[in-house]
Amino acid sequence: MKLPLAALLCLVVPCGLAWADDAPFVANAKPEMLLKSGAGEGPAWHPKWGLLMSGDGNINRYSLDGKLSVLREGAGTNGLLFDRRGRLLACEPQFRRFSRTELDGSITVLTKSYRGKRYNQPNDIAVDSKGRIYFSDPKYGPRTNMEIVDKAGRKIEGVYRIDTNGSVTRIITHEADRPNGLLVTPDDRYLYVADNNNNTVGGAHKLYRFDLNKDGSVSAKSRKLIFDWGTERGPDGMTLDVKGRLFVAGGRNKPVPPYETADTYKGGVYVFSPKGKLLTFVHIPRDEVTNCAFGDADLKTLYITAGGTLWSIRTTAPGRLVWPKPAGD
Repeated sequence: MKLPLAALLCLVVPCGLAWADDAPFVANAKPEMLLKSGAGEGPAWHPKWGLLMSGDGNINRYSLDGKLSVLREGAGTNGLLFDRRGRLLACEPQFRRFSRTELDGSITVLTKSYRGKRYNQPNDIAVDSKGRIYFSDPKYGPRTNMEIVDKAGRKIEGVYRIDTNGSVTRIITHEADRPNGLLVTPDDRYLYVADNNNNTVGGAHKLYRFDLNKDGSVSAKSRKLIFDWGTERGPDGMTLDVKGRLFVAGGRNKPVPPYETADTYKGGVYVFSPKGKLLTFVHIPRDEVTNCAFGDADLKTLYITAGGTLWSIRTTAPGRLVWPKPAGD
């Protein structure tokens, strides 16, 4: 029998107990809608530019003074992330490639194919301490144009690593059903993978953690299930705070039969401890909740993209960004 989310949280944090000193969100804080459009995916914080987002086919900018503008028209992007030098990494599912915007504004295509075959839909990004880049390559929607297959002819939705010399290696082949959001822990010890198959009956809606080896590879045997959303919409984008807590966008408010129900795990941000325990949840009343990222001068605002809208909520600890690093990190 499924328990309501409130009951599940009571198993983790006893209801009524005072745990505010270590709560992820500021007491009585509620999510605030900032934008009604233009915020589809990939939020990434820049201390001078503000928040960058993928939306309406563009890379949009939500400036420090709260104005929305188009930074790069027709970019066709999804996941966005600044690397350790402040260069913008971008998954470009529309063009089936992965790019980097250099500090001078020029765009470098880091990879557009794997062993001569085009990618599916590069989706999300992670970076480790050595500057190696990881990106997921799922396929949502029609599957007739998928080119990457294994020796048995099975279509591959994988995870790839771009090394600092530009070489590309696939590190996950069939260890996840449809990999979406990615995150590497700051100590390079773990790779989190959001496995979110939202248009297949019985598809995965799970959050996994893999041991990340020193060479940037993972072992299938190390895969650990962190959380399972069952038949409901699973995890999407994610981020960390400086205490190691994992903030995961996911869930759904309205069902999409026959693929996704919406009984228990509503749309919002699910917060997990470093050991993988569900701590709390903040509800966002808009489908689909796609991603989240920390920002503002103190990095204590969590920005959330959901169905093209942008939301924010204040947190008690700063986010841990690849760039810029929080003070004292």
